[in-house]
Amino acid sequence: MSTLKVDCYGNALQAASSGGYDKVVQILLEKGADVNAQGGDYGNALQAASYGGHEKVVTMLLDNGADVNAQGGDYGNALQAASSGGYDKVVQILLDKGADVKAQGGKYVRW
Repeated sequence: MSTLKVDCYGNALQAASSGGYDKVVQILLEKGADVNAQGGDYGNALQAASYGGHEKVVTMLLDNGADVNAQGGDYGNALQAASSGGYDKVVQILLDKGADVKAQGGKYVRW
């Protein structure tokens, strides 16, 4: 049995986005989930999806009003989260939507 850190996900949308579960993300968005809600280690759903390299979910969130430059979480913003994993397609999606390449923040430490 694995143990999950309690504050890892700020909400259900972040949890689904982190796993790349596009059908669950769609259901949550249809039910009014706040696409820009802050909390948890990822900061928001867009950062969670970006960190996992989930292109479809990233696009869904952006199409539903996610703030591409929102700050917070361990990685600072979605562009940093995607970049840390080497997800070039997600990086390009974020840049095409206006992600700030000069944005700083976060507390990511590589071990």
